[in-house]
Amino acid sequence: MTAQTIGETLSIRLHAVEAAIDAALVESSSLMALLPQARAEAYLSAVTGQRAFDGAAASIVALTEARSHMVGTHNTLAALARKLGLETLAVGPLDKPEDTPPNGGGITAAFAPKVNKVLPLSPDAC
Repeated sequence: MTAQTIGETLSIRLHAVEAAIDAALVESSSLMALLPQARAEAYLSAVTGQRAFDGAAASIVALTEARSHMVGTHNTLAALARKLGLETLAVGPLDKPEDTPPNGGGITAAFAPKVNKVLPLSPDAC
């Protein structure tokens, strides 16, 4: 494998992890929003189900921290790619903040990966 191929593979995996964490955050948040509504509709005391509420809230905090760590990993890998001269590693259907003009707003027919040729100039860019 070449450095370019390895970088592209890492980029695809990184995007998959970021998407999975975001999907887990969406699902956890949906559950969290439903808990007080379900309690109220069942005419239960606010004390009822508090442990479930606390658990759901803790999972959102943990997922948010995991997302933050992956953003740091993303920035580190982008900086390493620049250092190694690998300029076309940002793979995924999403536009980056510095994409001017945008590459497509993240919507594609089958969410097929696109190569974004713009890497952050510094790890703090994202």
